[in-house]
Amino acid sequence: MAAPEVTLAVGGLVLLMIGAFTGEKSTRLVSGLSVLLLLVATALTVTGPLGLAFGGTYIADPLSVYGKALIFLSSAVAIILGDGWMHRNKIAKFEYPVLIVLASVGMGMMASSGDLISLYIGIEMHSLALYVLAAYRRDSLVASEAGLKYFVLGALSSGILLYGASLIYGFAGSMKFDEIAAFASNNPGPGLIFGMVFLIAGLAFKVSAAPFHMWTPDVYQGAPTPVVALFATAPKVAAMILIARVLIDGFNLAHFQWAQVIILISLISFAVGAFGGLMQKDIQRLLAYSSIINIGYALLGIASGTELGVQAMLMFMTLYVIDQFGFFAILLSLSRNGRPIRNISDLAGLKQERPVTAIALTLLALSAVGIPPLSGFWGKFYVFGAAADAGYWMAGAAGLVASVVAAFYYLRIIKVMWFDAPATEVKTDKAPLEAQWIGWAAAAFAFPVVIIALAWLEPLTKAAAAGVGVG
Repeated sequence: MAAPEVTLAVGGLVLLMIGAFTGEKSTRLVSGLSVLLLLVATALTVTGPLGLAFGGTYIADPLSVYGKALIFLSSAVAIILGDGWMHRNKIAKFEYPVLIVLASVGMGMMASSGDLISLYIGIEMHSLALYVLAAYRRDSLVASEAGLKYFVLGALSSGILLYGASLIYGFAGSMKFDEIAAFASNNPGPGLIFGMVFLIAGLAFKVSAAPFHMWTPDVYQGAPTPVVALFATAPKVAAMILIARVLIDGFNLAHFQWAQVIILISLISFAVGAFGGLMQKDIQRLLAYSSIINIGYALLGIASGTELGVQAMLMFMTLYVIDQFGFFAILLSLSRNGRPIRNISDLAGLKQERPVTAIALTLLALSAVGIPPLSGFWGKFYVFGAAADAGYWMAGAAGLVASVVAAFYYLRIIKVMWFDAPATEVKTDKAPLEAQWIGWAAAAFAFPVVIIALAWLEPLTKAAAAGVGVG
């Protein structure tokens, strides 16, 4: 049952040895083998047996299967995007794909966590690799600052999470989610609730939900673009599945208490993400605030505490991940004289130089706004529907208002591309094929492919959501 994580761990160590003994000339080989390794792990995940392992600390169920497949495939795409970018910027090292593989081991453990110990080990395994990736460009002061901020705030969040876990263990007398749930059903005391709130705060940091978002804008701005593409996708999926499993498996009978906390975090995320993004000029920093508001939407699904809510969260995160890869792939495909295009104003005149890319970016921006029938609309449709079904229609209404506010900065991107005159006559460089095609594919998925994809995504997410409660 733990074959995917074991395969990645052993394979990652083998790739590390290959890189260490053959040097930087093996970077392409290690990257290719890393992608292959992640695909093998995905295959093992979807074909492996279901059940409990290691005394119930590891759960293989439909929820973990769906989550890990999405996580491993996202990590593979991040390696593909990063390999070409690293070589073009002459900073390619074999450690980049190996770190992503090792981070994927931790993210897989998060998705399959059955107790507080495996929860913490999974979080730290993927976090340590991400700290290094954030500061990957050691010659860049901005990247070093991003890595340091991420590390310091990450250590703080780990302390908060551990404090919450210790309170829960102290009152419940067990680390396992099912035994915590059994205790909480008969003894829903304030001590257990306090521990749960601290645990939620530590987990909220991992998904950059406000007010635990402090690291996000600086890290998104300073870290290398392919690394940010990873940050915006796979780790958030792992953390969202972990939050759903902890709260619904471990504290389902205390739903009223923790739902209030999750709703509050969602509302703050709406406000910070919507209004914080209005003044941003750097595209990656803008996408940081976009991620904050989007996590607020996904948390609405979890707040409902129902199977429908978990399905809505999975649907939203799947569509969100594809959109994010589209945004970052297009960013990686745009440069002038070898300098990446990072400011919104630099997109002026893109319709003339790269019309297909301009159309793709327009589709992705409209999808992020939630314009029907693009993929972003369907993601919000599911989470707002789950929130309304659970009686949280006021929170859903706040999310709709936040969408209207956030529409301004997405529409500004479209306006600059299509209506502003270019500030320079320097043409954009030839786009790297891998980034260009991933960006175009994501835009095509946003519309019209999503209309077809919903027919198989809906039953898959429904089956995955039914796995909640197995542990």
